[in-house]
Amino acid sequence: MKYLIILFSAFLLVACKKEKETVSASADTLSVAKDSASVKPSSGNILVGTIPFPKEIKECSCYFGVSKADFENERYIYADDAGKTAYMMLDGKRLALNLISSSDMEVDELLTKEIENDDYKISVKGKKIKGEEALLFEGTLTIEKPDGTTFTTPIYGECGC
Repeated sequence: MKYLIILFSAFLLVACKKEKETVSASADTLSVAKDSASVKPSSGNILVGTIPFPKEIKECSCYFGVSKADFENERYIYADDAGKTAYMMLDGKRLALNLISSSDMEVDELLTKEIENDDYKISVKGKKIKGEEALLFEGTLTIEKPDGTTFTTPIYGECGC
């Protein structure tokens, strides 16, 4: 009987110790995930995130996703008010950027937009693929940083009022 109590106690001790190790291992995993989420982008990267349609835009606008599917699912990487301000999520920050130049979408088959601030130079180029009430465009969006880092992605979206 004495050996049975010792064996049972050893089993409980090992079982409790093993459970404790599992808990600390999962706590370590959570710590790693939390730490990696807070990593700042290096100067060699440009992180482009999706944005909801900006509440600031009240009338005419252009807005684009990286694909037709993203556009249809409202996962936009770029939106502007067709003249003054562009909105993007760059390197984890939602930015409102001043448009420097923009083509006249009603006249041109080609869409061009230039945006620039101290941290980014952004170029939007597209070709009209369909024109009804809203004009559909496919093209590219290019972002450059002063350090020479460049990011280019395809875009799909529309401009209209």
